Amino acid sequence: MPGTIVVGLDGSTESRAAAEWAAREAELHDLPVKLVQVWQPVPMAQAPLLGAETDQHWTERVLREVAEELRQRHPGVEVSTEQRNGIPAGVLLDAALDAELLVLGSRALSGIGGFLVGSVGQSVTAHTEVPVVLVRAGGQAAEHLEDAVGTASGAAGFRPVVLGLDTGSSNVQVISFAFEEARRRKATLTVVHSWDLPPSYAYGMAGGYDPRADISRAQAGALTEVLLPWREKYPDVRVDEISRMGSPASHLVDASRDASLVVVGRRVRRAPFGIHIGSVAHAVLHHAAVPVAVVAHD
Repeated sequence: MPGTIVVGLDGSTESRAAAEWAAREAELHDLPVKLVQVWQPVPMAQAPLLGAETDQHWTERVLREVAEELRQRHPGVEVSTEQRNGIPAGVLLDAALDAELLVLGSRALSGIGGFLVGSVGQSVTAHTEVPVVLVRAGGQAAEHLEDAVGTASGAAGFRPVVLGLDTGSSNVQVISFAFEEARRRKATLTVVHSWDLPPSYAYGMAGGYDPRADISRAQAGALTEVLLPWREKYPDVRVDEISRMGSPASHLVDASRDASLVVVGRRVRRAPFGIHIGSVAHAVLHHAAVPVAVVAHD
């Protein structure tokens, strides 16, 4: 359904967190939420132990329970459900064709503040052109700023939205998504741009000239130039610009520790096989401390 936030639900703690995040996002967007659960028939070898009917009944029960919980906590959000049979990645790709947003859960790495993105999440993220948000359990409190007594609170407002931006291939879809999310949250948009020294750097140093200061100013200026029309379009959004030398993924992961959402781009690849989400998006998905939105672009 157009203008719907679709959630992939499998009954796990992470997918329940994704559903809760989607409901809060739906309140910001004034959109309905659809919970989609994929039921795979039990293999014949397991049927005597589990029972196909028992397995399907359990999945249907989880779907109903999560939907009812969302309706109680978010009475202003329309929540619908759908159960489909098939391969999870394919079903979710089909369910999200006309969606506004697709939300999935991701497991946290043991002992590390990050994501373990499963095969379904990676496949769906790599092949859909709908923005995908991956959410892990336990992150709701981290979305908000601290109040006067040092407690994260919705009344204190949202933490910044972080956008990873390559000024050499900036695109409308990714930037627009990030500005819209910051505007709805009344949050600061922190734009992180990273760069490396050119190969000619060594030659300059050999001649006694260190070009790093000049390169740094040029890169910061390029970032400001790209963002100027967006600042004009969104005058109510506060924008902080960060331009640093080094790994884009590392800088984004660092920035995520104080963020409510991280937004990264993924170039559309229409090859039917393979999982291609880009090295930066892949690293951020695995290690960011908050929900990550992956926005496809040409």
